[in-house]
Amino acid sequence: MLDSHGYAAQQANARLAPFAFKRREPGPEDIVLELTHCGICHSDIHYARNDWGFTQFPVVPGHEIVGRVTYTGPGVTKFRAGDIAAIGCLVDSCRKCSACKSGNEHMCEQYPTPTYSGVERGTSRPTYGGYSNNYVVDQRFALRLGANVDPAAAAPLLCAGITTYSPLRHWKVGPGQRVGVVGLGGLGHVALKLGRAMGARMVAFTTSPGKAEDAERLGAHEVVLSKDQAQMSKQRGTFDFILDTVSAPHDVNAYLGMLAPDKTLVQLGMPPEPLAVAAMALCQGRKRLSSSMIGGLPETQEMLDFCATHKIGCDIETIAIEQVNEAYERILKNDVKYRFVIDLASLRQR
Repeated sequence: MLDSHGYAAQQANARLAPFAFKRREPGPEDIVLELTHCGICHSDIHYARNDWGFTQFPVVPGHEIVGRVTYTGPGVTKFRAGDIAAIGCLVDSCRKCSACKSGNEHMCEQYPTPTYSGVERGTSRPTYGGYSNNYVVDQRFALRLGANVDPAAAAPLLCAGITTYSPLRHWKVGPGQRVGVVGLGGLGHVALKLGRAMGARMVAFTTSPGKAEDAERLGAHEVVLSKDQAQMSKQRGTFDFILDTVSAPHDVNAYLGMLAPDKTLVQLGMPPEPLAVAAMALCQGRKRLSSSMIGGLPETQEMLDFCATHKIGCDIETIAIEQVNEAYERILKNDVKYRFVIDLASLRQR
């Protein structure tokens, strides 16, 4: 077994604290990563505080992981020692169902193995995440990062990046289209960058006038203040596609009204209560309300390559591991632009 250490929550609402544990011995198809960076996703907070009711404690969060390969099993062909590699939200799947065979491992019919707060397939060993010094993963579930990529800015792409890239690609966003992004947070800010690079005309919807300048810097051609009814009225029926990234309660019907006929709104944010959707908002114009969740391994690699080509990274604030609890509180207060990333050198120095 591989000696490991990181930060864990031992129970719901407990502060994250140092935690020693064991990872499996690497097998023939496994690589070992010395972790260098890990993004903090809002989902990490939900898991650490058991907001969804299925956390397995102790939990070491983190599924936006970047590290350097230190070991490759004898069957590994995808990586060499010294390569920079990344791990996203899942580290295994059944590999046999139609979803897995089509590169949609995140839709595995037997449910994929999460990077943390899960159980390794065929064993009783828990999975521990990226707030740690190392990770053992099958080469199939690791991703390549180019040598010219900033690993800190790339880390949140493993969740925020693929979560927004996947629906943009699935609904074929591109030149000549008018695309709205609702909310300017961890998801919204990278959605603007991606859509702009795909050639679409990007419009940011925000409740805060103070975010207008930042939205334009991030890629918005226009900014609409959603509390201003005059501005909203001018946008009705003009959009080909809208990504709604807001997780707070809000009126999704107002944004359905922004769509042109036969167009789609994809809800990415997860409000705590069900959204009230008016049938009339959908039927007038035969509009669609859909959703999306991360992506499979091929699409995630495609996203990373696209971001490398277009020099897209997340806007981040880098912290030491000792600051993780304070970072959680700041996220809950929306006090970050736009993602926290843990520099895991701070963990190695402990």
